[in-house]
Amino acid sequence: MEIVIADISHSKYAEIICETIAESAAVRGTGIARRTPEYITKKMVNGNAVIALDGDTFAGFCYIELWGHGKYVANSGLIVHPDYRGVGLAKKIKHKVFKHSRTKFPDAKVFSITTGLAVMKMNSDLGYKPVPFSELTDDPTFWDGCQTCKNYDVLTRTNRKMCLCTGMLYDPSAQSKIKPKKIKEKVFNRLKHIKETMFLKKDKK
Repeated sequence: MEIVIADISHSKYAEIICETIAESAAVRGTGIARRTPEYITKKMVNGNAVIALDGDTFAGFCYIELWGHGKYVANSGLIVHPDYRGVGLAKKIKHKVFKHSRTKFPDAKVFSITTGLAVMKMNSDLGYKPVPFSELTDDPTFWDGCQTCKNYDVLTRTNRKMCLCTGMLYDPSAQSKIKPKKIKEKVFNRLKHIKETMFLKKDKK
């Protein structure tokens, strides 16, 4: 298995990456923003993506997005092909793209919004902490990207203050001051349960 910084030579995988992301979103029933092959290819060309390959076979992917004129960075679209799940590949990809983000954009705050407990745990292990959406980028283009999520109505009716996703932030300026505490998985489980109870209650009536 090889995990590398993607480039134009990997553009042939753009279609299957988009298909895998869409299929995962449908199975999970929660939001993963849909992307086009052209969008994914652009990330590769700019050196803002990581791809995992088993020989010539696509295994996983994640890309970097810049927001707020480079003040914020998001590691988005983390996906592992179904044939390679359950072997720790997502964690390896996450670590690779996080390291690449920190190297390429050392002063940027790295943030994430996700409903996935596994991603929350990985973020916590890397030094992210849960934060309110107000501490994330206010770039409207980022939040407009949530429109393809089935829970977008939750985001809009709370005036973008919260959603089923949990906001997490890695602030490089804070790392040298206070060593972040890793958060236990049961805490994320409870947080997710509370949000689902709050925001999905009306759908069960």
